[in-house]
Amino acid sequence: MRPRTWVLLLAAVFAVMQLANVTGRDTPDTRNYISYALSLSGESKRAAAEGAIDHYCASKASMAHRAQNVDVVRFHRPDPAPAVEAACRAELWSGVDRRLAAGQTAGHTAPFASERFMRIFEVRPGYPVLLVPFLTLFGVTWGVWAASVTVAVAGGVLAFLILRTLSLPLPLALAGQALYYVLPCGTVAMRPMTEGLLMALTLAAVWGCALTLHGRRAGPALVAGALLALFAVKHSQALFLGVCLAVAGALVVLARWRGGRAPRRDVVVITGIGLGAAVLTSVLAKLLGYPAASESVQDLLADHFTRPDLTDPWPEFLQLTGNYWMEWARRQFWEPLFLAALCAGLWGALRRPVFGAFLIAAAVTGFLTQAGHPDVAIGGGRLIVLAWLLPVLGLPLLLEQLLRAQVSLPVQGTADRAHSLR
Repeated sequence: MRPRTWVLLLAAVFAVMQLANVTGRDTPDTRNYISYALSLSGESKRAAAEGAIDHYCASKASMAHRAQNVDVVRFHRPDPAPAVEAACRAELWSGVDRRLAAGQTAGHTAPFASERFMRIFEVRPGYPVLLVPFLTLFGVTWGVWAASVTVAVAGGVLAFLILRTLSLPLPLALAGQALYYVLPCGTVAMRPMTEGLLMALTLAAVWGCALTLHGRRAGPALVAGALLALFAVKHSQALFLGVCLAVAGALVVLARWRGGRAPRRDVVVITGIGLGAAVLTSVLAKLLGYPAASESVQDLLADHFTRPDLTDPWPEFLQLTGNYWMEWARRQFWEPLFLAALCAGLWGALRRPVFGAFLIAAAVTGFLTQAGHPDVAIGGGRLIVLAWLLPVLGLPLLLEQLLRAQVSLPVQGTADRAHSLR
């Protein structure tokens, strides 16, 4: 079969598997994005709230039904889904009706919380814009699912394209695509939130780096376009990725300079794009009045602004950060799959030092995102999920080196024996 046939087959298998969970993936943030998308499609504020509440509460009811089915004590009791859905709807409508009556109608998102908290989502139009055509064509439930499948499949295809650009054999490139689907990347990408789109756009930027390093003219434009799109989805990721690409490029240039070699033009181009994106993101965010880092810290420590602001939140934030990473490390040592995958991915990335520097830079953005939200209550590893891009691409690179060593060693051994007989 042709390579694209294998790619499509893998994508199709992944998509079919997702039919097992059409609902049940929502988080509280999901309703904000759905209401934003419905508002963009022309729905009134109340209608947008209704569509988001229906989807979110149906998801909660579905999860409650599944949980009881396997509860060893309650599995034979009446289905809790109707009661869970009714309670969910009553609670959410109570808050929305109260805020609408108070005149909280600004922006695109339905008023599920205070205007200050909803502002965080108002500055992220990228994902809701993506949802609009899917919701229009398929309705809310199937539209959200179809959008998630599309984004998740795209991430795997981009992983394949990156590895093929690096001249990896077809099986190893397909392995990278499969790894994206079976590792937490695929699970998180299927959740109706921004992370799937963030991963896809970050991979697009990494692909642009690979193309640039191979002398392809489309490479720099792809890196810049991905960073621009990231600003619309979540501007902090555009800032993190721009800074990390610039730092990685600077380190490569410095290494070449210390080795007595002139810096490569392609590396300088990527470094310049990353630096320009970081500066432009900071300036635009300031001019547009986007929530700053201090606002994010207050949101975290004041429980989404439901408690009074702290006069000086940074000491508490730093203490919480230290506590969080100690607990994170303890849990990773307890179940070291993530650490092992990162180490193997890092080993593979370093087999291609220049490209590997930019791949590592992309993965580091996952740690930066997590560092900004040191909250163990945010489960599923969705904030740090970008770090999984390192094993997704690094493991096939490592396998390529190991396979090459396996092939070369017997050949070298035969040559040595022949030499000893002469």
